[in-house]
Amino acid sequence: MPGDGPAVTPGDGPVDGSTEARRSARSGAAGLVGAATSGLFGFLLAVVITRGYGTVGSGAFFAAIGVVTVATAICTLGAETGLMWALPRRRIGRTGDAARLLPVALLPPLLVALLVAGIGVLAAGPLAGRLLDGSGTAGAPLLVAAFVAVPVVVAMTLLLAALRCVRPIRAYVAVQFFLLPVARPVLVGAAALVGGGLVLGLTGWLVPAGIALLACLALVAGPVGLGRGVEVRPRPADWRAFWGFALPRAASAAIDAGSMWVGVLLTSALADQAQAGVFGAVGRYVLAGQLAMQGLRVAVSPQLSRLLGQGERAAAATVHRQLTTWGLVLSWPVYLLLAVFGLAFLQLFGPEFAAGSAAMTVLALAMLVNTGVGNVQSLLLMGGRSGLHLAAALAGLTGTITLGLLLIPGYGATGAAVAWGTGIVTENLIAAACARRLVGHPLTDRAMLRAAVATVAGVGAAAAVGVLAAGRGIPGLAVALGVLAVGTLALLTNPRVRRGIRAILAQIRGGRPAPPQPSKGR
Repeated sequence: MPGDGPAVTPGDGPVDGSTEARRSARSGAAGLVGAATSGLFGFLLAVVITRGYGTVGSGAFFAAIGVVTVATAICTLGAETGLMWALPRRRIGRTGDAARLLPVALLPPLLVALLVAGIGVLAAGPLAGRLLDGSGTAGAPLLVAAFVAVPVVVAMTLLLAALRCVRPIRAYVAVQFFLLPVARPVLVGAAALVGGGLVLGLTGWLVPAGIALLACLALVAGPVGLGRGVEVRPRPADWRAFWGFALPRAASAAIDAGSMWVGVLLTSALADQAQAGVFGAVGRYVLAGQLAMQGLRVAVSPQLSRLLGQGERAAAATVHRQLTTWGLVLSWPVYLLLAVFGLAFLQLFGPEFAAGSAAMTVLALAMLVNTGVGNVQSLLLMGGRSGLHLAAALAGLTGTITLGLLLIPGYGATGAAVAWGTGIVTENLIAAACARRLVGHPLTDRAMLRAAVATVAGVGAAAAVGVLAAGRGIPGLAVALGVLAVGTLALLTNPRVRRGIRAILAQIRGGRPAPPQPSKGR
């Protein structure tokens, strides 16, 4: 895909906002294709886990994944975001200085990961009795496997961030959105089919990370000049600049990555494994709906770093508004349907998971706020304001834990959903206010507001028809999807809609579409 290459040393001269919008469209389209594939196979993985291990078994499985996820987020120390921020501002190749960042970014997190893995393995028995009560003798081996994998997953996470910055986005998409999500349900499903138990199932989930690590290492080495005489030894200034940014991000990264899993672990500890399994299943749907925004974020983060590093805040705001509109149109239908038909979606996992329908509605509504404000966290981070992002994340985490301790013992998965949903809304509203102040340009416009209203009206009408015709179960969902399909086909007959689609396709192909009508920001 032309023009989706990594951002390197910025050029001189002014930046054209329409040019940057076309560049972000091309990268964003690639990210969305990958996110769609990842979402499909992520859903398949959730079905495999819930169907293969039931509520109690899947609760233990999700809790073990939560341990890996939270431990990895803590051990990376914010270095993955540091690479996304710093590498686009460096020169790559044999004569560049990008390679000097690799030991700076990799060595401290790997040392911490090895320490955490060792402590976790030694403490696996007592931890299993508290976190995985009800999983039987498999609890301790399950946690041992999880902790042993932490250094591998940390290294993979950091090299994935480097890969996004030094290779065209299609390389990142191939590893993050194809290799990992496609391999995991295949291997976990194979383990479940042969009756291998939870430990073998978790091993099937972890093995693709090792394969992805080797792939990233091979793909990153060439562009940065490793093995070709490039300077690798860091200078003192490299350490100061990188970790001056990354350390404040370390805590917020752990909060971001672990927000759902904190709920799973709290539910497992304060309620029971069955409720943790229900909440984990709900969370898989919620995170799957967020994949469109995730795909857009990883696609354009290096571009935002370059623009904000050059002081081109207007162009950065243009990129943000365009991709937020895309993400809203793609994500809001998912969350609106999850809010109304949570019962139907959870019945696909098995009848025992239907108890999570109220939790699904709560979290889906909270995620409307998350996707509605767009990737404001990326604006803060790529603008070098990791401290502001940490403040927003801490506020959200405080709400999640406080309400979780109060609500989970009495309300189980629903209480966990209220706690997490409160944290989501709190963090995003604070981050949006800080990002607006940082950029100094509107982060919303009339086009975005029109898209939001049209999406809510269209999906809301289809959902109402489905509920009135067949209820909130699977039949009602089928009716709503049918109405949406008919409505989408009808929209495609509208000349204005077709012109808009052609303009977007022209951006993705790299052409120059007709300029849109100007809109006033809010």
